Amino acid sequence: MRRLVYVLVLLVLFSCNPEVKKHPEFNAIQYVDPQIGSVHGRWFFYTPAALPFGMAKLAPHTNSYESLGAWLPGGYDDRHNSIEGFGHFHEFQIGGVVVMPTVGELQTIPGTLENPDEGYRSRFDKTNEFAEPGYYSVLLKDYNIKAELTSTKRVGFHRYTFPESDQAHLIFDLGHKQGESSDVTEAFAQLVSKNEVEGYVETNPEYVKFCDPGNRVKMYFVARLNKEPESVGTFVDSDNNQNTTKTKGIRNGIYLDFKTSENEVVEMHVGLSYCSVENARLNLNAESESVTFDDVHSQATMEWNKMLGRIQAEVGQEQDLKKFYTGLYHALLGRGLASDVNGQYKLNGEGVGQIPLDESGKPKYNHYNTDGIWGGFWNLGQLWALAYPDYLSEYVQTNIDFYKETGWLHDGVAAGAFTNGVQTNFQGLLMAAAYNCGIRDFDLKTGYKAALKNEVEFRGRNLGNGKYDLGYFTKLGYVPYQDTVISNGWVFNFGASHTLEYAFSSFAVAQMAKDLGSPKEYRQLINQANYWQNLFDPVSRFIRPKLPDGDFIKDFDPMKGWDGFQEGNAYQYSWYVPHDPAELINRMGIDLFNERLEKTFTESQKSLFGGGKEIHSFSGVETLYNQGNQPCLHQPWLFNYSGKPWLTQYWTRTICDEFYGTEPMHGYGFGQDEDQGQLGAWYVMAALGLFDVQGHASSNPSFQFGSPRFNKVTIQLSPGSEKNLIIETINNSPGNKYVQAVKFNNNQIDNCWIDRAELINGGTLKIEMGATPNKNWGVGITPPSMSRK
Repeated sequence: MRRLVYVLVLLVLFSCNPEVKKHPEFNAIQYVDPQIGSVHGRWFFYTPAALPFGMAKLAPHTNSYESLGAWLPGGYDDRHNSIEGFGHFHEFQIGGVVVMPTVGELQTIPGTLENPDEGYRSRFDKTNEFAEPGYYSVLLKDYNIKAELTSTKRVGFHRYTFPESDQAHLIFDLGHKQGESSDVTEAFAQLVSKNEVEGYVETNPEYVKFCDPGNRVKMYFVARLNKEPESVGTFVDSDNNQNTTKTKGIRNGIYLDFKTSENEVVEMHVGLSYCSVENARLNLNAESESVTFDDVHSQATMEWNKMLGRIQAEVGQEQDLKKFYTGLYHALLGRGLASDVNGQYKLNGEGVGQIPLDESGKPKYNHYNTDGIWGGFWNLGQLWALAYPDYLSEYVQTNIDFYKETGWLHDGVAAGAFTNGVQTNFQGLLMAAAYNCGIRDFDLKTGYKAALKNEVEFRGRNLGNGKYDLGYFTKLGYVPYQDTVISNGWVFNFGASHTLEYAFSSFAVAQMAKDLGSPKEYRQLINQANYWQNLFDPVSRFIRPKLPDGDFIKDFDPMKGWDGFQEGNAYQYSWYVPHDPAELINRMGIDLFNERLEKTFTESQKSLFGGGKEIHSFSGVETLYNQGNQPCLHQPWLFNYSGKPWLTQYWTRTICDEFYGTEPMHGYGFGQDEDQGQLGAWYVMAALGLFDVQGHASSNPSFQFGSPRFNKVTIQLSPGSEKNLIIETINNSPGNKYVQAVKFNNNQIDNCWIDRAELINGGTLKIEMGATPNKNWGVGITPPSMSRK
C-alpha cells in the first residue's frame, strides 16, 4: 500500500512539472545502479542520496573513519558488510559530519570491519540495502533500525525507524578524519534548542597542505529533529561525558539519547554550508520547511529524471542502458554546490563572497567545488557543453570569480581552498572550449585574461595554481627531466607529459585570443602549441624526456611508468598531441602510426584495456593503453585521423563492451578511478558515437563519429528549449559495429566527422550500421588538425 501511495504521489508531481510533462513516460533512473563500480571507489563516488551537482551528498560509510586522506579509495565499498555511519559532505578533499543511529549500550567509537562489535558499527545484509539516485535505505542488522536517506540541494534528510528501546541514540562523529578530509583541526557542536544541534568541522586536507598551506576547509551544519532527546552528552574517542551539551576540540562528537517505541520514526533534517552556521540554518529553512521525507524523495526522483532525461536513449540492451545512465549519473553527481541559497560562498581568504543577485533576490548563478579537470575535455567538457551548457557556464564563472580574488585560476578547489589534484591546470582550456562552443554567458573579458595568464605567466606559480614548471616550458620550449620534491615528500618528475599538456592548452587559449582580437598573444600561444615537437625523438619516434642541457635521457624505456610522465609512460603519452594529430602522423609516419596504434588495442584487449583484474587505481600505468586513466582516452578515436575510421568504430564499441561492466567489482575496469564522472561521461559520448579528440579546443569544434549504441537517442540541446538533436541508428545490433553511411537532416555525410555547429542547431543524424567495415566511407577528408584545418 505504501508503495502504491508513493507511485501516485510521483505521478501527481510529474504531471505538474512542465519539463517532465513533455516526456511523462521516460524513467531514466530505472537504469541507474549506484552499486556499479562501488568496489575500491573514491571517497565521492558512492553518494546515492544526493541531487545532481548538490552540496548535500549523503552516503553510508564502511571504511571512512580515521582514513589516510589524500586521494585514496574509501568511504563505501560494496565488499564490506558493516556500516559505521552516514556522512553528509563528499567532495574532493572534503568530508565530515557523520551520524549513526544505535540502540543498547552507548559506544562512541565505530569499531572495525574485522570486529564490528568493538564499537557502534552495524552489520547489514545486501538484501536489505537499496540505492537509487536521490535515495538510500538499509536495515542496520545489529540494531534492527531501518535507515533512509534523501536530500535537497543543501539539506540532508534522515528517517530512522527504531525498535522499542530505552537506550536509543544518535551519534554525531565530528572530530575524526573522514574519507579525504585528512586531519581535523577543530570540531564544534552544541545543542541550541530542545531539538537542534549546530556546529562545524575544520580540516586540513592533504592537498591543501601543499597547494594552499595554512588554509583550511570548514563545513557547517544545523541538524533539526522531530523528537526531543531525553539526554545529551559529548565524547572524545571512547571517553563519554554525560549531560554535557557542547564540545570543541578534535576526535570528539556529541550524542542524543531517546526512548523509542516499536517502529517509531525519528526524522532529522541537516542544513549544510561552507560559510557559516547561520547560512546552514538559512539553507535548512529554505529547503526543508513544510516538506516531508517522502516529498523530498519524490522531488529527488523527479529532478534526476529531468536531468538524466535531457538525453533519452531508446531501444537498447538493458545492460547497455545501465552502463549509459549510470555513467551519465556520475557525470552529474560530482563537482557539487559550494554556494548557499543567498549566493554566499567561501572565499580563498578570510570571509565570504557574494554572487550577484537578480531582480527577485536570487543568485544569478551558483558556485561549485571540483577536483581537477585533467582529462575532462575528453568526457565531461564535451558532455556538459552538449546537454548541460547551463552548468558548464556556472562552472566556468565559479573559477573566474576565484581568479578575481586570488589572481589565478584553480584546477581543483575545496570550499575556497586550492586543491590541485595533478598540479597542472586545464581550466583555461575548458573555458576556451566553452567559448568555442558558443557558451559565452560568463565574464568573457576577465575569463580571457585569466586563461591567458594561465598559459604564459610563470612568475608566482606554485602547486596550488599549478604549472609550477611553466617557466622551463616558456624559456626552453620544454619542461626538463628532473625531480621536484614537495613538502610531504612526494617526488614529481613529469616534464615530458607537462610539455605535451601545456602545448595542448596553449592551442586552446590561442583560439580564444585570435577570436577576441589579440594577434600578438595568439602568435605566442600558437608557437607554444608546437613545443611538443621539441621532445619528439626522430630515431625512436616516441616522445622522449630531455635533460636540462637539451639531451634526450639515456636508457630510455617507453614502457616505464612515472618516469617523465604523470600516471603513464612514453608509449601512452606519445599519442598526446590532440590538437595536431596530422603533424604527429607526419612525424611518426602513417605506417608506423597505424602499426603502433593497432598493436595498442589488440594487445590491450588481453588486459581488458587497462590493468586487467588487478584492483588498483594505477594498475594500467605501465601498459600500452589504460582506459582507466585520463591520458589515454582519445587514443581509440585517432584512427579517424589515420585513414582507418572503421577501427575507431570497432575499438570504441569493444571498450564499451569489455572495459565497462554492470557489477560492483567490474564497473569502470576493475576497481579503477572513475574520477567524478570522467569515465562515465566517456562511455556516454562513445555510446552516442560522438567524440572530439581536440576536446573542443579548436575555434570551430568538430565531432568525430564512432559506433553509436542505441536505435534512437534524443538530446535536448538547451534547458527549456524545444531544439533537439536526434541520433537514429539504422540496422543496429551488437554485431553491427561498423558505420556504412551517415546523413544529417537528409544530407549525406562522407567524412568521419562533422562540425559541431551543424549538430548543435538541431536535427536528425542517421547512421546506418553493418557487420563488416565500409572502408570507402569516412576516408576522404580527415578531421581538423592544427597544421591542417
